[in-house]
Amino acid sequence: MRLGLVGYGAGGKYFHAPFIEAAEDIELVGVVARSDATKASVKSDFPGLPTYANLGGLLAAGVDAVTITTPPHTRYDLVMDAIRSGVHVVADKPFAPTADAARELANAAWEADVVLNVFHNRRRDADILTLAKVLASGELGELWRVHSIMDQDNADSLEVGTSGGLLRDLGSHLVDQMLWLLGPVSHVHATLDWTDRFGERTDCGFIITLTHASGAVSSVSASKLNHSTTRELRAYGSEGSYIASGSDVQADALLQGRRPSAEPETWGIDAQENWGTLSRTGKRGLVPSAQGNYTGFYTEFAKAVRGEGPEPVPASDGIRTLEVLDAARRSALENVVIAL
Repeated sequence: MRLGLVGYGAGGKYFHAPFIEAAEDIELVGVVARSDATKASVKSDFPGLPTYANLGGLLAAGVDAVTITTPPHTRYDLVMDAIRSGVHVVADKPFAPTADAARELANAAWEADVVLNVFHNRRRDADILTLAKVLASGELGELWRVHSIMDQDNADSLEVGTSGGLLRDLGSHLVDQMLWLLGPVSHVHATLDWTDRFGERTDCGFIITLTHASGAVSSVSASKLNHSTTRELRAYGSEGSYIASGSDVQADALLQGRRPSAEPETWGIDAQENWGTLSRTGKRGLVPSAQGNYTGFYTEFAKAVRGEGPEPVPASDGIRTLEVLDAARRSALENVVIAL
């Protein structure tokens, strides 16, 4: 598969290009990059790789698929343009401003007979995969509650404006993880924190309570402005609990300049000091980290395009996440519980 990358900011540079490079049966053939600094960054990371001024130039060069990882307010139009050009698309999250807009993209992809997937890569985090194994083991008994906290001391990365905000940023990841783990949601209640620090009123923190159709309840929360770097997962059931305070192991490695293609056997495994604790009556022990690796997303995407396997995150999954995010925003603004 000849794949082009549209955008080479932090997302394109750290969270897409290294995993495209490491994936099976995909060749990165070009990057849309406008500024001289961004072009230089591409040249440094991938000597000889062509850069293009816009999506049209990349498409004209010939690609089978594109990844759209530009700022959120540009994403809908670029995804639609790519679909209408007849190429397969990986769209960064959130891939549309609302669930209704996401349905428009999904319908367009269906009509064009192209594969549209959403890059919900954090289903492949080591901590979430470890929690999934604990839940699947049945050792917690009847699952009651799951709590997820992801605080980042990173105010500069907060996206502002009507298409930005932390709910749509980290909220996309945390909500998708809970939907993937626990299934559909019936009710949503949320509270948002707001700031005017950046010139536009923007949500900068949240806590969302999700009631799942299974009867389990999950809560997800995040902040970027509270000088906290915290990643914690807690799960409580009728027979015990699982508590883990982990690290963002893949992101940390990428920012250190490491690449999954260079260390496939050990990539994405959290250090032992971050392993979670499973506690039951008369039993308490550490649970070894699963291996997280975002590379699998792209390998599976290529197979899905060839008709050789399921799509890693179909557009329908992205729509489901946006439905919950839309409900969370409405819940916070109106202080009501939203039934889905």
